[in-house]
Amino acid sequence: MQNNRLSRAVDKVPVFKRKFFASEEPITRIGYDSIGGKALGLAFIHDFLKDQLDRNFFSGVEITIPRFTVLSTSLFDSFMKHNKLQDIAYSDAPDDRIAHAFQNADLPVEFLGDLRALISDTKTPLAIRSSSMLEDAIYEPFAGVYGTKMIPNNQPSIDQRYSFLTEAIKFVYASTFFRDAKSYIRATNKKTEDEKMAVIIQEVVGLRHDQRYYPHISGVARSYNFYPTGHAKPEDGVVDLALGLGKTIVDGGVAWTFSPAYPKSVPPSNSIGDLLKDSQTKFWAINMGKPPEHDPVKETEYLLHCGLKEAEFDGTLEHIASTYSAERDRLVIGTGPKGPRLLNFAPILELNKIPLVELVKTLLKICEEAVGTPVETEFAINLDNRRALPARFGFLQVRPMVVSDERVELNTSDLEGDNVLLASEKIMGNGTRDDLVDIVYVKPEPFEARYTQQIEAELEKINLALANENRHYLLIGFGRWGSSDPWLGIGVNWGQIGNARVIVEATLPDMNVELSQGSHFFHNLSSFQVTYFCVHHDRKFKIDWDWLAGQNAIQETDFVRHIRLKQPILVKVDGRGGRGVIYHAQ
Repeated sequence: MQNNRLSRAVDKVPVFKRKFFASEEPITRIGYDSIGGKALGLAFIHDFLKDQLDRNFFSGVEITIPRFTVLSTSLFDSFMKHNKLQDIAYSDAPDDRIAHAFQNADLPVEFLGDLRALISDTKTPLAIRSSSMLEDAIYEPFAGVYGTKMIPNNQPSIDQRYSFLTEAIKFVYASTFFRDAKSYIRATNKKTEDEKMAVIIQEVVGLRHDQRYYPHISGVARSYNFYPTGHAKPEDGVVDLALGLGKTIVDGGVAWTFSPAYPKSVPPSNSIGDLLKDSQTKFWAINMGKPPEHDPVKETEYLLHCGLKEAEFDGTLEHIASTYSAERDRLVIGTGPKGPRLLNFAPILELNKIPLVELVKTLLKICEEAVGTPVETEFAINLDNRRALPARFGFLQVRPMVVSDERVELNTSDLEGDNVLLASEKIMGNGTRDDLVDIVYVKPEPFEARYTQQIEAELEKINLALANENRHYLLIGFGRWGSSDPWLGIGVNWGQIGNARVIVEATLPDMNVELSQGSHFFHNLSSFQVTYFCVHHDRKFKIDWDWLAGQNAIQETDFVRHIRLKQPILVKVDGRGGRGVIYHAQ
């Protein structure tokens, strides 16, 4: 980002004056020192949007950055020092021990009064979000590495709401030192000791529906599309939409993906049945009902994972769904007729019930200009239940994306030959490399989705051994890397495979899913400039499994094989043409 503008944006963040919604300032701070990368990005883009966005252009849509207060890193320092938490924090203790140690610690007295005033003044759900020093800086992505906790904040007792808030803050502090975060930092060549955590306390964009609180739409929009399809170009960008909280998208769940240049285009699919099967059927909401069993170290303590029946009951499908009519064997926009619902957002993307496409295009253009590089943004939208408009568009986050401009050209004929290990016309990244002799791959024969947790553990051990030797490698596995749903793929976090520099997502007849753009996992991959291939088992270009099986293994587990070659592989990726190939020596 442009440093002078960043500095001005930070300087403009005023001190919290013990008013939250009643304050004239939408963004405030408690404490001094850094407000962290995420809060910095939001403060910066808030400043920029005020100057660049004609809010009257999108009639009926209120565009906001949801109100928040950020606890600066000086409070984190004080918390760590006062409670002498360094030993447990920097140890190899399991996450739950670290989390419990932090829960038993006391927050610094200097900001308890501000927290008490904030919670006394607020009775709507709050998101307690990380905003670390390293988070969301250019080339230092850290997307989704640390904890976020949402609290319903609707209890009559101020003491109880205050207790839930302070527990959530301690949880986010503790997540700085969880195993995944340490693995991740190790992969960046930084130290956990370099990190400090600021915490954002932010209103949640959503509406209450009975015992559930959630937005009609959550979205992730990127100004550069690594996997354009049809007539779309990479520069056209890409958007993922989902019902409910954005956790569905950023955790790699099922969402509706489209190009802003061609919003009416339907994703490739063999039939309406496949579209229905592959669309979103579950969504996340905040539990506004009876508090669950007390578990302050569980990130999803106050969340519900609901089905479309609940959304139908809440009346939140009308403006975002279509219905399959068996009589006509076709999809009908809206929820008028009875039948299976498909979350394809057709009332908005085809009937333009709200000007979402133009709004997203405008915001991506403004953010790209502000940041000076392609960007990824997150947002949430509330609709009027009856007419869709007026709507509220909450801008939640902006991050830079890393896009290489190295010129590599590949033709279809380059993807074939006896020395081709694998090739694909669905890739992410750009450039060449010829320094990898290690290959780690999940064996296709024993693979089943029910074993993905064991596979994660086996991959983590091998990655750690390679990391200790400072070796990078090619990684091949099945389904969506990083998915939170084990039936969609292997749910590793980036730190567990952090030394891989080329990774391949392959499919099998029983694990045949589409890519998951827009997740934190994939944002981190692109930012670390890891090259990514998708290889479908039933398409033209395949993996030469026989060649891999013929190489001597230096380590083999139940599901994973690690081979080391005498000659390095050659990786060539044409990001503009959307082709990639990996050659092995003859």
